[in-house]
Amino acid sequence: MAEQADLILHGGDIVTLAEHGDDGRGEAVAAAVAVKDGTVVFVGPEQEALERWRGPDTVVRDLGGRALLPGFIDAHGHLGGIGLQTVIANLLADPDGDVTDLASLKDKLRSWAAGPVGADSEWIIGFGYDDAMLAEGRHPTRDDLDEVSTDRPVLAIHQSFHLGAVNRLGLKRLRYSAATPDPEGGVIRRRELAVPPSFGEPDGVLEEKAFTPASDLALAGLPERELLMLFATGATTAASFGFTTVQEGGTTLANLKALRDTAAAVPLPVDVVAYVKADEAMSSALDDPIGVSDEYVNGVRAAGVKLVLDGSPQGRTAWLSEPYLTPPPGQPQGYCGYPAVPDDAVVTKQIGTAVERGWQVLAHVNGDAAIDQFIKAVAAAGPGRRPTVAIHAQTAREDQVDAFARLGILPSFFSMHTYYWGDWYRETVLGEKRAQDISPARWALDRGLRYTSHHDAPVALPNSIAVLSSQVTRRTRSGHLLGPDQRVSALEAVRAITVNAAHQYGEQDRKGSIEVGKLADLVVLSENPLTVDPERIRDIEVIETIKAGTTVHPPAPTDRSGGTPSTGPAPHWGCSC
Repeated sequence: MAEQADLILHGGDIVTLAEHGDDGRGEAVAAAVAVKDGTVVFVGPEQEALERWRGPDTVVRDLGGRALLPGFIDAHGHLGGIGLQTVIANLLADPDGDVTDLASLKDKLRSWAAGPVGADSEWIIGFGYDDAMLAEGRHPTRDDLDEVSTDRPVLAIHQSFHLGAVNRLGLKRLRYSAATPDPEGGVIRRRELAVPPSFGEPDGVLEEKAFTPASDLALAGLPERELLMLFATGATTAASFGFTTVQEGGTTLANLKALRDTAAAVPLPVDVVAYVKADEAMSSALDDPIGVSDEYVNGVRAAGVKLVLDGSPQGRTAWLSEPYLTPPPGQPQGYCGYPAVPDDAVVTKQIGTAVERGWQVLAHVNGDAAIDQFIKAVAAAGPGRRPTVAIHAQTAREDQVDAFARLGILPSFFSMHTYYWGDWYRETVLGEKRAQDISPARWALDRGLRYTSHHDAPVALPNSIAVLSSQVTRRTRSGHLLGPDQRVSALEAVRAITVNAAHQYGEQDRKGSIEVGKLADLVVLSENPLTVDPERIRDIEVIETIKAGTTVHPPAPTDRSGGTPSTGPAPHWGCSC
């Protein structure tokens, strides 16, 4: 009984993604997998697994023809934001919600305000509206949100989490008026042209660093009981989509402590890799205020820092080298967006300092001008001990992908942009020609790059199947095929959220494939994405998620998320997605 396994899985399509051996189609496969003490101990023939590893206490599971893959690894997202997504009003459009116009947006906010969470919240808050999907084709204004309430401040957060709108009371709480100038790296949209010394009366719509104080203030006013459970709720939600490793990308030092406190008090069903906002980490007097480590403590490890160098293409705040097809209201023809950090020297210093300290660097770069700024800084800093990651890289040019390969930069694409905003990119943001090559995964593969793909929740639901489908089909909401030359195979798409993501984190020796000696992080799917019709990948369901040999979705009958995860003050919550 020395080799008795805890679990044997067989009877389905077992796709190991092992980087040696294959069945002629490019993917390594097996008939059975045995697990002991949370680790894979056998991968091979079914009969050998049963004869060698089955004992009186072994659980033997027949997959019934379903597919078994390595657990999915979130290359970029916001764990607290996933939890937040479940707590505040859902303003998302189809297929993730049912907001279609400003009337339904207001109804959602009013309903939430009267509910169990909203009634105890200082602000009325909703997340996920998309002006591209609203019948009116515009953002809500202060006048619209005054119809929700004039007694409480109201915040409606854009799906990008880079913009939002507040009512008059919200503007008052923020102390934004006609006398308030735009902050560096942000815009307070105005009702009319200004006559000096006025900057123009705010219309309620806020961009980037003008929006951030609104989200910080509003989210801090949520009931403390909800704030304390955001990480645990987010982890459970991520597990339901097959993720076994997730990211808290761009957090504060206070929230990192809250995450660690939560994990110490409430066992999380998934591993969490955290990155602290670079400017906060750099301003600390400590050499390592983050506590960067390759090892997990209670399922949490801090890996480095995140920079945000521009905004959102769909919100038209990303920094481009060529003008937007249609500028947003109040902006002239020739508008190209703007940098979040105008001073190149600051970016270079932050990346150089991080590399010197052994911190991994993630940089939010959507527009190609921001990518140019990032590439220049990485070239000056030199290579780090972990891959430097270009988060989103939506509009990366082909010459920039060449630079990624030359400098060892790993691009992590937000591939679901092709679905959510592909039509908007064609018609409003970039135009038909430039829109074809957003999220240029094929260019990356052609240069031997191990690109990854992410969901960036809460910007989108942490839907692993949608991430896969978007890479393979590149279908927009309208069904248009956007950039067929950038499509990848189902195998390449799966690798982007398994073995490639493990390489991004430097954890390829223990995650990302089903091999002896690696963690038994696994996901059971209703069908094999490598063999179904590509157009049917989107219909695949996550049946079960297994973390280190233990099923974490569906959840066990006992409540694993009970208790109070932190006895300290509730942290401030926000997201830079």
